[in-house]
Amino acid sequence: MCTRVLWPDADGSVIVGRNMDFHQNLHTNLWKLPRGVKRDDRVDGAFTWTAKYGSVVAGVYDILSTDGLNEKGLAGHILWLAESDYGTPSSSRTQLAMSVWLQFYLDNFMTVDKAVAWSNEHNPQVVPMADPTGKSKPALHLALDDATGDSAIFEYIDGELRIFHSRDHLVMTNSPTYDKQLELVRKYQGLGGDDPLPGTCLAADRFARALYYVNDQPTPTSQVQAMAAMMSIIRNCAQPFRNPEPGKPDASQTLWQVVIDLTNLRYAFESTTTPNLVWVDLADLDFAEGSGEAKLDLLSELAVQGGIAGEVHAHFRKHHRFHIVSIKQAELIGEAVVEATKSRSSVKSAERRVREIHELVEKKLVAVVDAE
Repeated sequence: MCTRVLWPDADGSVIVGRNMDFHQNLHTNLWKLPRGVKRDDRVDGAFTWTAKYGSVVAGVYDILSTDGLNEKGLAGHILWLAESDYGTPSSSRTQLAMSVWLQFYLDNFMTVDKAVAWSNEHNPQVVPMADPTGKSKPALHLALDDATGDSAIFEYIDGELRIFHSRDHLVMTNSPTYDKQLELVRKYQGLGGDDPLPGTCLAADRFARALYYVNDQPTPTSQVQAMAAMMSIIRNCAQPFRNPEPGKPDASQTLWQVVIDLTNLRYAFESTTTPNLVWVDLADLDFAEGSGEAKLDLLSELAVQGGIAGEVHAHFRKHHRFHIVSIKQAELIGEAVVEATKSRSSVKSAERRVREIHELVEKKLVAVVDAE
C-alpha cells in the first residue's frame, strides 16, 4: 500500500511523487486550506494551534488529510505501516489524533529540519483512530520532504517515535520498518548487491524499483519533463486492479498518484478511476487568513463526465469547512457505516452500495460537525 519517491536534484527543482494504494475508494478531493485556521489535537482538545501556513491537501472522505504541500514547500505523505504501535495513549504527552497528524506539520513548519527539531523536543504521541469505513484501525507512518531536498520518515514502533532524517532517504513504501527496508534494498543490482531488480507488488520490491529508477534519471530540461519522469517512476511502482489474492482479502490497487514540484509549488493529481491529470500552482491560490477553505470536487458527476483536467485553480470552490474528525467522531462514523453496510448487503450493484455508504458517511459527518 503506497509508495513515496523523492528526487532532490531535478535540474534545480525538488520533485516528489506518491501512489495511494488501497482496497476501496477513498473519495478523495483536493482542498485549499488558508492560514489562520484554528485547530486542536482531535483527541481531547488540550493541544491547540493556529495554522501559520496555507496548504493544498488530498483528503480521505473529506475528514482527514493524507497528502499535501504547504506554501513554503514542505510536503507530507501518509502511508500504511502494519508494524505501527503507537503505545497506550497518555495525557502526559503532547497528543495528535491520527486524522490531524499530517496537517499539524503542514500548518506549522517551513522545513523538514524544523519539523524534526520540534518532534525531538516534544516527543508527540499519535493516537490511532477508527477507520471511518468501518474496518480495522489504520496503521500509518509519515514522510516529510521540503524544497531544500531534505527528508524524514516518522514511525511509531513499540510505542516509541522513530525518526529517520536524511537527504539520502529518497523512498518510502510499507512493511517492514524503515531500518529493515534500508538493509533489504542493498541486495539488488545497482543498489549494492547482485540480485536482479524485483518486479512484484510487495512493498520491499516497490522500494527497490523506486530507488533504482530515481537514482538513474537523466537531468531534465524543463519542469514538465521533470514531473513526467517522476510520474513514470511512481507508475512503475503502481499496483494494478485485481481480484483479492488468496489470504490477502484487502489486496490494494493504486487509486491515485501525486507529483509535486516542491521548488516551484506545483501540485499535480491523477486518479486511476477517472484518469485525467489536474494540477494547481499554489501561487494562484489565496491562502490569506479569512480567505476561506475551498474544495476541488473530483467526485461529482460534473467532474467525472465533464472530464475536469489540466490547470484547475479556478475550479476550487469555497466550502464551509474541511472538518478533520476527532477520535470519537471517527468511531461514531465507523459504527454507522457498519450498520449501513449490513442493511445494504442486498443491493446488487457494488458501485451503488459504495455510493450509498459514502452518502451515509457524509450525513453522519454533518451531524457530528453540527454537534461540535
